Amino acid sequence: MLNVMASAGSGTTTLPSRDEPTSIPVNTTNVTSSSPVGNPTVENLPDNVNALLVALKGIVMGTIITTAVLGNALVIASVRRHRRLRVVTNCYVVSLAAADLLVAICAMTFNASVELSGGRWLFGRFMCDVWNSLDVYFSTASILHLCCISVDRYYAIVSPLEYTVIMRQGTVSCMLGSAWVLPALISFIPIFMGWYTTEEHLEFMINNPEVCGLVVNRAYAIVSSCVSFWIPGLVMIVMYCRIYKEAVRQRKALSRTSSNIVLNSVHQHRASTRHHHHQQLLLQAAADTGELALHTAQCKAPTELNAINGTTIRQQTKSWRAEHKAARTLGIIMGAFMLCWLPFFLWYLTTSLCGDACYCPDAVVAVLFWIGYFNSALNPLIYAYFNRDFREAFKDTLKSALPCCASCWKTPSQFV
Repeated sequence: MLNVMASAGSGTTTLPSRDEPTSIPVNTTNVTSSSPVGNPTVENLPDNVNALLVALKGIVMGTIITTAVLGNALVIASVRRHRRLRVVTNCYVVSLAAADLLVAICAMTFNASVELSGGRWLFGRFMCDVWNSLDVYFSTASILHLCCISVDRYYAIVSPLEYTVIMRQGTVSCMLGSAWVLPALISFIPIFMGWYTTEEHLEFMINNPEVCGLVVNRAYAIVSSCVSFWIPGLVMIVMYCRIYKEAVRQRKALSRTSSNIVLNSVHQHRASTRHHHHQQLLLQAAADTGELALHTAQCKAPTELNAINGTTIRQQTKSWRAEHKAARTLGIIMGAFMLCWLPFFLWYLTTSLCGDACYCPDAVVAVLFWIGYFNSALNPLIYAYFNRDFREAFKDTLKSALPCCASCWKTPSQFV
């Protein structure tokens, strides 16, 4: 998410990023080279090995970018085409897909160009700030969308009767608006105002436009990591712990209700068998006196009541299963998010607090970045594998897109 190297030492609060040449340090009394003397670097490898590594990185990065772009575009197109997917929860899903799509277009592409060009920035000083801002902005927006989804699922499971009252169109719009507006407070504003770093680094960037590194101070590192990851992550964990407890409670309650209905049906069947002969006699007597219709209605009433109760329980069970299936899919998305972004933010915060002592090889840092980026490509794959409605919608959208891509946007499907 953040193409950044954050550190602090005795003489300064910054450290050159992995993209900055260590031959031109900002503070020569307190700068550690990103590749200690004696350690092998990419530049020291034979040309054929170096070219192979660059080709391999290009394939991996290109695959992640392509998967993220096509997968998230498929999510947006599928929800637009299929009425069955146009529910409140999928408003968040579509907005999340848009954020992930923009992460791939605006952040991954520039990062890949830096990695494949040997750390050289090719687009000028102004575009460096634009890229850093977009990278932080869209990645944070993606994470905040996941936080909104966890809150939505919490109310859908824990307070199903109040859900439609709480999650009205205005509430959903405010939550989505916050997920898009709040990231600007830690991206465009501090980066373009120069609050994220020191005067020394700003001067270095002006004098070296071929270098683009987001070198941050401790305050920015702590605030940005809390807003982008730690606080949303904590909210997600709390929400899904409560959702899990409520799901277990509801499952037990439905199981007890279903068992009671079965037992009542068995008891009534036994009672009906024991009194069958007596009822036949009553029916005969009623027929003789002209009261057959009234007695037949009285006999049918308990049976019809049981049928109504059974139908209600089946409907409740079906609704419960649908909500919990959606919660399970989104819970898997949350787990994937934590696995992808936790290593990066642990490194990011650790290097910000402990400074030069926490050296991390450039190759490891690059891997941490792209594991985080991979999360934007992973969500559509999770939908396709764990959610049958999305899987069928994806198939239908792809079938429509193959003969003519324009048709998938002009002619909505009748898929239900």
